Amino acid sequence: MYSFKNDYSEGAHPQILETLLRTNLEQCDGYGEDKYCLEAKKLIKNKLENDNVDIHFISGGTQTNLIAIAAFLRPYQACISANTGHIFANETGAIECTGHKVIAMNSNDGKLRKTHIIDALKSHTNEHVVKPKIVYISNSTEIGTIYTKAELKELREVCDENNLILFMDGARLGSALCSEGNDLTLKDINDLTDAFYIGGTKNGALLGEALVIKNESLKEDFRYHLKQRGAMLAKGRLLGIQFVELFKENLFFEIGQYANDLGDILRNGIKECGYSVLVNSPSNQIFPILPNEVIKALEKKYSFAIWKAIDSHNTCIRLVTSWATNKDKTLEFVEDLKNIQRL
Repeated sequence: MYSFKNDYSEGAHPQILETLLRTNLEQCDGYGEDKYCLEAKKLIKNKLENDNVDIHFISGGTQTNLIAIAAFLRPYQACISANTGHIFANETGAIECTGHKVIAMNSNDGKLRKTHIIDALKSHTNEHVVKPKIVYISNSTEIGTIYTKAELKELREVCDENNLILFMDGARLGSALCSEGNDLTLKDINDLTDAFYIGGTKNGALLGEALVIKNESLKEDFRYHLKQRGAMLAKGRLLGIQFVELFKENLFFEIGQYANDLGDILRNGIKECGYSVLVNSPSNQIFPILPNEVIKALEKKYSFAIWKAIDSHNTCIRLVTSWATNKDKTLEFVEDLKNIQRL
């Protein structure tokens, strides 16, 4: 059984593991104040071309979203998100547990647009309802689509016009930045958002996300929030070392590109078979719509996520590739799909 279920089934990229082992007996300061965290922050700031940002390393995406959003909002404020957004659909009400509502807007492609934000503002106009304050987006989105620079600029403009915070979930940012059609850089994202994070967990690290805060009003006392929410690791070096390896050269982008290249093999094979997809996704998540009998046949050799039923005969599945996806197994999946189709 070979898995295309997610991009975190395996451990970590060998280069990261080698460095963790080599540095294992070094004595380091704790709580993210070690030399590796400091070096990782320096490397990321160089990529952003901005020294005036705060960077915090946090173990996972849900924890990063929860801590950042809770820290950025007043008690009566809320987030605007696509209905597919991770904070709305996949975090067990984590944001609501901090006392903040998620206002979900229906989106066919997982992306928020200016009209979504305006509509949310129009329906929340007084003190009898929550006040929208954060616009939450994911890049790539939960259904594999990516934002263009023009789309991000439009969101920045509407946020500025309405005094809103623009926050990007970058759990799969590596894949997004390496996708065909992407015209954003890390610098662009830093310039156009108030805060965002760079995902390591789904891009070759054992665990870890790098939260970048640019907006001065959001920086104060953030380490207090980390400590209070249980996110200040005593062995913070473990996160710092991984991000040093990801950014000291181009490993972060090499991993994203490899995952997308393997995704292209699946994309092209599915297209050759004549099957449609739920959404045109250029990243490492692919959402083919297949006949139920084809899915049952594939499940004998492969694991993947069942996304949603399309009708009584067809279902959308999710296939995900990663830094560790085996090319031969990917080609074999396509060949098996073609053979099943011929039966």
